[in-house]
Amino acid sequence: MKYTLVSVPTLNSQQATFATIQGKLSDYANPHQLTIPDFKIGTLDGLVVLSDDLAKFDGVFEQTVTKIADMMNVLLKEQYTSGQQYLLVNDKTMEQYINTFQWNTMKYRTDKSLQETAALLQQEVASMDAVMKNKFSAYTLHKNGLQTLQRKTTGNLSVRGLNGIVKKQHCILNSEYLTTLVVAVPKQLFKHWHNTYETLTSMVVPRSSVTIAEDEEYGLFTVTVFQRVSDEFAHKAREERFIVRDFKYDEDALKRQEQELAEAVAAEKDQQTELVRLARTNFGEVFASWVHLKALRIFVESVLRYGLPSNFTAVTLLNTPKNEKKIDTVLVSLYGHLGGVYGLQATKSESEDILDHELQTVNDSNYRPFVQFELQFDLEHRQ
Repeated sequence: MKYTLVSVPTLNSQQATFATIQGKLSDYANPHQLTIPDFKIGTLDGLVVLSDDLAKFDGVFEQTVTKIADMMNVLLKEQYTSGQQYLLVNDKTMEQYINTFQWNTMKYRTDKSLQETAALLQQEVASMDAVMKNKFSAYTLHKNGLQTLQRKTTGNLSVRGLNGIVKKQHCILNSEYLTTLVVAVPKQLFKHWHNTYETLTSMVVPRSSVTIAEDEEYGLFTVTVFQRVSDEFAHKAREERFIVRDFKYDEDALKRQEQELAEAVAAEKDQQTELVRLARTNFGEVFASWVHLKALRIFVESVLRYGLPSNFTAVTLLNTPKNEKKIDTVLVSLYGHLGGVYGLQATKSESEDILDHELQTVNDSNYRPFVQFELQFDLEHRQ
C-alpha cells in the first residue's frame, strides 16, 4: 500500500481544484480530498525548524508502525491470514481511514501552535512504542522460559528431562557409599560402552550397567559407582563421548514438572492474548498519529512553498506500480508551471541553455514543483 499525498495552490475553490485533479486522474487513481484545518502559523523561522523536526518524526512513526505490525505477525503466526483483519484504524482498514481522514480536533486542538501539536504527536507515539517494547520483551522472556520447559519433554535422551523415564527401581537410594549415574550413550558406541564402563575409573560396580531407554540417537544406561568417584567417572565418560546426565531421582518431580509446564502454557496464552489486544489498539493509534503527522507536514510545506495566507488543496492518491508514473506525469502537466525543474523542462524549447544532463541530475532528487509526500506500508510482506 503506497499513498501519494499532494498539495497544490487552490484555484477558485478547493472543490474546483479537487474536481480538476479528480477528472484528470480518473483513469489511473481514485483521488480523495485531504481536509486539513487552519493552524496557528507563528514565524517563518519556526516553520523551517518545524519542517526538519516533522521529517525526523515521520521516519520514527513509520518505524513504530512497522514494528507493531511485525510484533502482530510474530504473535499470531499461522493465524495471521489477513492483515486487514487485525491492522485496523478506528475500526476501518488503513485505506478507508486515509480516504475518509478527518483531523481529530478533540485530541489535537487547532488553537494550539503547530509546534505543540507536533510535540504531542511525538510524545504519544514514543509512549506507545515504549509500552509495546516492554510488553513484548516480557512476553518473549516468558516464551523462552516456556520453550525451555518444553524442551525437557522433547529432544533426544542426551538433553530431554528424565523424570518419568528413570524409575525408582533403576536407582540405588539412601546408600551411604553407592550412587547411580544415568548415562546417555550414542547408539554407535553401545559396544564400546559395555567394553569400557567398568574400567573408566576404580570403584565401578561390575555388571551394574542396565539399559532403561532408547531413541533414534541414544541409549540411556544406569551404572553404579562409589560416590567418591562419581565426578571422576563423569569426566572420563565425556572423553569417550558418553554423557552423564545431571539427574537425581525424585518421586514427585514429574508431577511438579507437568504442573509447572501447564501453568507456563496457560500464562503464555494469556499474555499473548493481552499483547495481541494491545498491539491491535496501539497499531491503530500510531497509524492515526502518522497520518495526522503527514497532514501537518502537508500544511507546513504548503505554507513554506506557496506563502500566506494558506490557500491550498490537499489530495491523497493510492498508487500502484502500474500507474505511478502516469499519475506523476499528469500532475506535472497540471502544475509544472509552479516552478522547479519541471517548469524549466516545459520551456526547454525556449531556452537551449538547459542541458539534458542537468535536468536528469535534478530529476534524480525527486523534486516536484508542488508539495508531495509518500505514505507506504508494505502489508503483503507482513503476512
